[in-house]
Amino acid sequence: MTSIRQFQVTFDCADPERVARFWCEVLGYVVPPPPKGFATWDDFDRSLPPERQGSAFACVDPSGVGPRLFFQRVPEAKVVKNRVHLDVRVGTGLVGEERLAALEAECARLLPLGAVRVRLLYDGTDSCIVMRDIEGNEFCLD
Repeated sequence: MTSIRQFQVTFDCADPERVARFWCEVLGYVVPPPPKGFATWDDFDRSLPPERQGSAFACVDPSGVGPRLFFQRVPEAKVVKNRVHLDVRVGTGLVGEERLAALEAECARLLPLGAVRVRLLYDGTDSCIVMRDIEGNEFCLD
């Protein structure tokens, strides 16, 4: 049996490029180069049938370590809480007030990008901040 070495995380959304660019900013990811034969992603998108234009977008970890993120347009809006979410690990190794300060600083950076703070979970030692991205997908600053 072979083991899986790579995976991507797929987001259903209304505006794939907008959500992808948000996550690029959050994670320091980049938009990969367009397919061979196309100077830009816009050129590639215009080559697609009208019903597929703007239907997908992706971003990647420039170091090659993190998973590829793929965003696909779906007709329905988000209705309930995500069953899977990303934990953005900004407080790894920190505890107490030092951890909380790191999480709060990252939260402050993400709010102008369109993220929404939902609530702080803090027990005096461990903490995380529950957030939503620009289309309402939950994630945690951890």
